[in-house]
Amino acid sequence: MKQVNFVVIFVICLALVLFGIENTTPSVIHVVQGVDFEAPLSVELIIAAGIGATLAWVFSVWVQLQGIAQKSPEIQQRELRIQQLEEDVERYRVELEQLPMLPQAKNTAQDENEAYVQ
Repeated sequence: MKQVNFVVIFVICLALVLFGIENTTPSVIHVVQGVDFEAPLSVELIIAAGIGATLAWVFSVWVQLQGIAQKSPEIQQRELRIQQLEEDVERYRVELEQLPMLPQAKNTAQDENEAYVQ
């Protein structure tokens, strides 16, 4: 999977470089009234893509944090159930140790051979 990620990132970077080489004409971006930003089109689009990727990453982290907060009661219930099951296993282990040992079964094949030898 790491190799696939590397190839995807490499292809995207290569496309951005080729795009940047072809689009060097300066263009103006009007941010707010009275604030203008002039740079080559490729630089402006790369900056916009970087800002978009950063916002997507922040949103992803935010959603993961919300998921952890919402799953917290569910995780607590699972941990409680695990603890109960561990206590049950320990109780059954103690019960098994307290049971008297059953006599071992005799080997019937040896008994038959002994019967014929006599």
